[in-house]
Amino acid sequence: MRINKYLAECGLGSRRACEQLVLDGRVAVNGKTADKLAFEINPENDKVSLDGKKVRPILKHLYIAFHKPKGCVTTTSDDKGRKTVIDYLPAKYKEKRIFPVGRLDYETEGLILLTTDGDTANRVMHPRHELAKTYAARLESDITEAELEKLRRGVELDGEKTKKCKVRRLESEEGQARIEVVISEGRNRQVRRMFEAVGKNVTFLKRTAIGEIRLGGLGRGECRELKTHEIEFLKRF
Repeated sequence: MRINKYLAECGLGSRRACEQLVLDGRVAVNGKTADKLAFEINPENDKVSLDGKKVRPILKHLYIAFHKPKGCVTTTSDDKGRKTVIDYLPAKYKEKRIFPVGRLDYETEGLILLTTDGDTANRVMHPRHELAKTYAARLESDITEAELEKLRRGVELDGEKTKKCKVRRLESEEGQARIEVVISEGRNRQVRRMFEAVGKNVTFLKRTAIGEIRLGGLGRGECRELKTHEIEFLKRF
């Protein structure tokens, strides 16, 4: 088994994050530093450690849905001292090696998934799966049907056109439009930048669903464990 896959099964992060642990020289196998990504291990016989502490695969993984509030970062720690999604979790989850699956912008609230299952997280985040993510946006001003259609067809960001997406008007109130957007990409600040490309400013943005997993009535800063059918959905990838 490749060393990065083993570390992911130990709940140390996605395979990509675990690759960095290896490259940083923090991983040892049978007392010797494993600094090559192609390193193969025998899970039954080899002793693997991170920063000198032995690690083992997690037998039962944890899968969490969390309503990220605006003004917190989707990382396990932050060198700027900002609140992270981990800070909001109950103590019983903080004791686990849990980490966020993907990211959500600092100024955006809504659904984020957290897990100890690095292997599943790695598959879910892979761009080839084009996992649908649903957002509710409020704009500073109204928007025309022609502008909505332009968003659906794709707009240019960083020299590359966004993929076709679903965009529909929810309602307009006092000149401010509320829009639902479903995208299958994960570019940096993508939804906000898409609206900027048609001259619109987003004043509020919330992710309401990731594939078949919905935020529902989960309050800001609250979390819940995923239901069986939701876990099965993630494992299809």
